[in-house]
Amino acid sequence: MDRVEYERMHAVEDRMWWYRGLRMLAAGELARALGRSGADGPVLDAGCGTGGMLARLGPGIAGRPTLGLEFDTVAATLAAAKSGRPVTAGSVNEMPLGDGALAGYLSLDVLSHGGVAPERAVREAWRCLKPGADALFNLPAYGWLLSAHDRRVHNVRRFTRGQARALLAGHGFRVVKSSYWNTLLFPVMLVHRLTERDDAASDVRDFPRWLDALFSAVLAIERAAVLAGVSLPFGGSLMIVARRDG
Repeated sequence: MDRVEYERMHAVEDRMWWYRGLRMLAAGELARALGRSGADGPVLDAGCGTGGMLARLGPGIAGRPTLGLEFDTVAATLAAAKSGRPVTAGSVNEMPLGDGALAGYLSLDVLSHGGVAPERAVREAWRCLKPGADALFNLPAYGWLLSAHDRRVHNVRRFTRGQARALLAGHGFRVVKSSYWNTLLFPVMLVHRLTERDDAASDVRDFPRWLDALFSAVLAIERAAVLAGVSLPFGGSLMIVARRDG
């Protein structure tokens, strides 16, 4: 990711509607998955960026301690300071962890990055998880929505539900749950993507308070539906819970 984009994310991620919505949904889904799992050990935020999600999880989730992994050393330092949790600099393509070390694995918009090989990263997640442990992946949806913001943060791919399920199933995971989200705001996102210029301003920014509150309320409605078991049929993002079998 461009250094300036890391700096923007570090500055606004705790108050921007999209990041708050993503983290509340991911934390809820992850806690439920871990509650069903008998695996013990730490939960890894793999590709934790500047640490916003790790700080949201806190020192532990569902009785398991949390830790982070981040390729960029500056971001890893920021993440450790922000979250107060151990953060190691390293790649999700080749993680510095032993086999079966983890009770949970969290990956938020990481498989889309140009520096990540999705097949290798998924294999590494499988290797490092205990049998019966769960992984949660959030992915940007639909390749045709690649945008100026994606290029700025070095995203080179987006996923459909079918592509993501095939990737995970092909590397030893059983998909437990999948749903698109950011569905109600998808028409707004679509118009924005179709009309934006290559030099468009970053999507990572402060929004007017009224607009941030409105978008947050819309995501809260979706979050309640998804956590209740509704699988939304389309949206700007895709969230999948998958279990490591075998």
